[in-house]
Amino acid sequence: MEWRERLGGRLVSLETAVSRVASGQIVAAAPFTCSPMTLSHGLIEYGRKGGLENVRIDHLASAVCWTEPDLEGVFRLRDNYATPANRAACHRGDSDYLPIGLFRAHELPDGLAQAPDVFLVPVSPPDANGICSFGPGVWMSPTTARAAKLVIAEVQEDFIRTGGENAIHMDEIDLFVEGEVPIGGPRQAAPSEEEISQVEAICTSVAVELVSDGDTLQMGVGTVSASLGQFLDFRNDLGIQTELITGGIADLVEAGNVTGLRKEIHPGKVVGSALVSMKRDELEKIHENPVFELYDFGYTDDLRRLIQLDHLVAVNNAMVVDLTGQVSAEAFDHRPYTGVGGQTVFMLAGAYSPHGKSISVLPSSSIPSGGEGVRVTRIVPTLVAGTPVTVPRTYVDFVVTEFGIAELRGKTVQERARALCEIAHPDFRDMLLESARALYNA
Repeated sequence: MEWRERLGGRLVSLETAVSRVASGQIVAAAPFTCSPMTLSHGLIEYGRKGGLENVRIDHLASAVCWTEPDLEGVFRLRDNYATPANRAACHRGDSDYLPIGLFRAHELPDGLAQAPDVFLVPVSPPDANGICSFGPGVWMSPTTARAAKLVIAEVQEDFIRTGGENAIHMDEIDLFVEGEVPIGGPRQAAPSEEEISQVEAICTSVAVELVSDGDTLQMGVGTVSASLGQFLDFRNDLGIQTELITGGIADLVEAGNVTGLRKEIHPGKVVGSALVSMKRDELEKIHENPVFELYDFGYTDDLRRLIQLDHLVAVNNAMVVDLTGQVSAEAFDHRPYTGVGGQTVFMLAGAYSPHGKSISVLPSSSIPSGGEGVRVTRIVPTLVAGTPVTVPRTYVDFVVTEFGIAELRGKTVQERARALCEIAHPDFRDMLLESARALYNA
């Protein structure tokens, strides 16, 4: 029987589905690259027609703009990531920023623990057994679906299937609509030639100097860290235990570089919560491949589980690092620019892991958009007042820029400052050395 027929009366129009949302309710939406675009746009249009007010939207790393001026009073966004779609509103105070980085298995995180009235989520069509897949991203969908009073799914026919917790029975979903708009994460600008060169230099240094055969890797989202998989084709018996499975990993599995045979948990499996930065041909390699398992975010990011791993190497993007090794991956000042995600947890786990490492990667400098072409250093004397510390200096083992590697583990503040000056952009080294002497007697 064709899947539409089996869903029967639960397959409804978009207008019927979103009309089930009422004023004053809490609506959760699947996050980031699995943002339910059809349902989200449908709900926004329904809100514009009037009759809705004071609806709280819990949409983590939202790819949808819930903060247009004409939606004021209709929706109030609660988000843990200041993505491009809502970043300006976050800075204006027109949405609520939730700095969560602690996740427990099968629990909604603090700040979202109030069960949603409605959950919007994309899924695959049900198979012969009535099982739908969350496709390329489980995120917190199993936990949220169990907690929600009403679950509305948009069916994406091209969704892949994996092992792990990437499944929900059609009877656990109240209403379905046909997905008319592909899911998607925040749009990212194409990297410049300088950025490509920086990524190549940084990832080569990490792959050659800091990753060893048999290591288990976590690679965070971000231009640099998410590219590391493309530079590991000379390594052997690597394992992947991560939050986000990034581009290049499927090819490494196919080539035999990633086997996972030395992992203490989930040996032989590539484990994560979602797939990001992947082309369609990579997704096809993962589809129904028993090596790949996707789990709820609270499972993959549970520190109690991660510290069981030996040789865990955590590699994550930083926005700015001060001369003592304090890392902010969220902002350059008090205004959120991205979010915490699982970075803090994985960096702690990498630092604690026997033979493991916690590695922060970043370009030594950048030219901010709207900055009139003025280059700024990403290694700074001190963090600007109000800048959040994503990873405390006590858990940062290495910092890598295109100019080299600074080893911080076991180093004094003075030694750290000197090492970080050496990998800063040449245009800023004299200033940083002067600051290191004045601030830290380095």
